[in-house]
Parts: sequence; structure tokens; C-alpha cells
Amino acid sequence: MERKINRREKEYEEKQSNSEGSDQDKDCKTSLITLNVGGYLYITQKQTLTKYPDSFLEGVINGKIMCPFDADGHYFIDRDGLLFRHILNFLRNGELLLPEGFRENQLLAQEADFFQLKVLSDAVKSRWEKEQLASRETTFLEITDSHDRSQGLRIFCNAPDFIAKIKSRIVLVSKSRLDGFPEEFSVSSNIIQFKYFIKSENGTRLVLKEDNTFVCTLETLKFEAIMMALKCGFRLLTSLDCSKGSIVHSDALHFIK
Repeated sequence: MERKINRREKEYEEKQSNSEGSDQDKDCKTSLITLNVGGYLYITQKQTLTKYPDSFLEGVINGKIMCPFDADGHYFIDRDGLLFRHILNFLRNGELLLPEGFRENQLLAQEADFFQLKVLSDAVKSRWEKEQLASRETTFLEITDSHDRSQGLRIFCNAPDFIAKIKSRIVLVSKSRLDGFPEEFSVSSNIIQFKYFIKSENGTRLVLKEDNTFVCTLETLKFEAIMMALKCGFRLLTSLDCSKGSIVHSDALHFIK
């Protein structure tokens, strides 16, 4: 008799746990929403789409705004499907995070306005304005002789971060080839000055060591600059002094993205 009661109790407990599990599954499924944005399907949670009250997506999900459905019963929004990933990432993260080299700020700002996300719209427009300002400011780095500034190399670029990167790289290369004589050059904000520029038949070289051997050639630094720029996605616009006839013999390099 006790065994039968125990069996019934176990069966009842199993049914209860199964019903609770099915309810949780239903809640989980109802919280997931599929959007068709310009032909691209996105699956996310309801709480993500309703994060910002009075936004377009919050209005659609909560029935305040009428939205058509596609053939599969998904919400259909006739907007840029590729750019919507950035809208969704903003809703998930609460901040604007864009891939390096992103160039569609104006389009993304329009999408943010459509989805009535003012915080995102302001962030995109602020980013756009900073990039516009930076593109107008040409930054330079000058590698020169402390006694004769006409001898050396000038690197021009509209990206201050790249100038800082290439500057640190050139200092590192120079130190490694000076073999314990870092005092042979000085560094300021936009200028690296070498104490000695030695001219030879093979071209201008930097720094004469005590044993009269040449190290750290200017040509080496030019190639360092060019290779770094190409790897970072820049292109060599032109040699600013074309009278030399070759990039290797030019006095200036101009990079742009």
C-alpha cells in the first residue's frame, strides 16, 4: 500500500516539474522576437527591443505602432538590414561600438533617427563631427638633423593616432640600432632630431658610431613608415617632393585613408 502511494507521489511530482518546465519554455519562447529588417532576420529578446521607452521598436513590440508582417509572421521593417546590427548592438550594450574603419556615420545617424533613439543619434553625430574635424587637420612627423633641418624626412597624415604610432616605432628602431647610444637623438611632440646626419654616396644615413660604421639608415626609416601605413589601411597619396624621382629619395611622404 505504501509503495503505491509513493509511486503516485513520484508521478505527481514528475508531472509538476514537467509542467513547470514547459511553462518556462513557453515564457522563453515568447520573450524571443524575430525581426525582418530589409530582408535580414534578427532574433533577440523582447526586453532588448523595449529598452528605450517611446522608441520605434518599443512602440512596435508593445502594440503602440502598427507594423506589417512578412510571409513567416515576423515583424517587417523596411530599413537598412546591414546597418541594423549596429542599432541592435547599441540596444544590447548601451553604448556605440563600431568596427574600425567604419565610414557610414551619416547613414547610421538616419537609421537612429528613424528608430527614435536620440541617445544613439547624438553619439553617431558626435563621432561623425570628430572624424570630419580630424580629416581637416593634417598631422606631421619630422625626422631631421639637429644642425641642418633641410636634411631629413617629413611624414604627413590626417590621423594623429597613426603619427603617434609611427613615431614610437621609429624611436624603437633607432634605439635598437644605436647599440647603447640613445643620447644621439632627441624626441619632441612632432620632431625626432638626430645629432648626426652623415651623407655618403649611397644616400643619407643616420648616426656615425665610434668605429666609423653607419647604422639606422634614413631609407630604412622610410620603408618602416610606408610598411606601417599600408598595414594600417593608409595609402601613399604622393611624394610631396617629386623632383627626387623616387620615393626612397623623397623628402616627404603623405598618407591618407
